[in-house]
Amino acid sequence: MANDAHAPHRHRSFDELVAEAVAEPTEGWDFSWFEGRATEERPSWGYARAMGERLGRAEAALDLQTGGGEVLDRAPALPALTAATEGWPPNVQKATRRLGPRGVVVVASPEDAPLPFADAAFDLVTSRHPVRAPFAEIARVLRPGGTYFAQHVGPSSVFEVVEYFLGPQPEESRRARDPYAEKAQAEAAGLDVVDLRAERLRIEFFDIGAVVYFLRKVIWMVPGFTAEAYRPQLLALHERIGKEAPFVAHSTRHLIEARRPAA
Repeated sequence: MANDAHAPHRHRSFDELVAEAVAEPTEGWDFSWFEGRATEERPSWGYARAMGERLGRAEAALDLQTGGGEVLDRAPALPALTAATEGWPPNVQKATRRLGPRGVVVVASPEDAPLPFADAAFDLVTSRHPVRAPFAEIARVLRPGGTYFAQHVGPSSVFEVVEYFLGPQPEESRRARDPYAEKAQAEAAGLDVVDLRAERLRIEFFDIGAVVYFLRKVIWMVPGFTAEAYRPQLLALHERIGKEAPFVAHSTRHLIEARRPAA
């Protein structure tokens, strides 16, 4: 059972919780709204801290698919030349407002487009939870000896939520984002993978509003999700959480560090 800190949300009405979650803006990657409503274990490697350390040593850095710039902005120091890409227009605006004062150039660039930078432009490329890692492009924009340092979403991440709403998923969907497949992709692009670590982490949702907001924010989990379209499933899950709280799922994450050979 959830502890008393979560009771104020769990004991509110279904319609009130859903309405609040539907009204909350979803741009950026700030997850502070979940405070007291959901918890997620963090990977042991401490990506934001490790990323900040590497940025402090870099000369020129690129952060791919930066969201609202929240993770990049946590770095204590940034290289004089720092750029970021983002494909979703509301996030481009948010990242520009956040990162502009720190001298970061935010470039609107779709995830599937070639990176709009010259060959060998950066000695560090970073990314936290990219939709897809374009390893050939990453290798192209890295300087010889440069590093790609990223935390990726792994296979079957939060599939307890996905399959609750969509039913059992095909095996190819469950295997997508496999860290060893991505390692092979990076190596095929000419990068040397020097570190690869994976972990499975517990998530707890303490009220139905947290589930609704999660699915509105992470839109690829249940494509086309709306609270109205899935009202029967949401109501059943609300009642289940009230009796058995919390609703438990598991995220998967992997750390990947790859280098372009110096030669």
